[in-house]
Amino acid sequence: MQLVPIESPEQYRMVAGWLAQKENYQWLDFGDGRQLVSPEWLKIAAQRGTQVLRLFTSDDANAPIGVVGLSNINAHFKTANLWIVLGDKTCAGRGYASRAVSAMLTLGFSELGLAAINTWIVEHNPSVRVAERVRFRPMGRQRQCHYIDGRAYDRLWFDLLASEHRESAS
Repeated sequence: MQLVPIESPEQYRMVAGWLAQKENYQWLDFGDGRQLVSPEWLKIAAQRGTQVLRLFTSDDANAPIGVVGLSNINAHFKTANLWIVLGDKTCAGRGYASRAVSAMLTLGFSELGLAAINTWIVEHNPSVRVAERVRFRPMGRQRQCHYIDGRAYDRLWFDLLASEHRESAS
């Protein structure tokens, strides 16, 4: 598994395509309730310096299978929010999401000098197990604030300090 920068218009279109699938966007919020984003929005967001996006690959091919991001990067407070989408669902259950998150945490802590990274995950999303595997700690619950098909769900909040992170083996 490798993390690679998004470099081409085709890659931005691929990521936007993954994010446009209901099975993915229903769990996300890119600000002000925005769940669908265009390739252009992704490119602009990545160029602003408050987002770092990386594709991740499978072990046996260089083809991207998902995207992991740090958003709302605050250099002053040394914080960011983490999110991930596995675009190729045939790769689910093989540890790629955990390894991609761990590698992105290393990038955030080591290269960007962040002190803390947090994430929220809608209850019942399997990504809760990913957060636990990479040692995020629960820090709270935001009740009935995320709507899927008209039903309210809680967001579970997690954080991780740089001193608590140990990268998973690739």
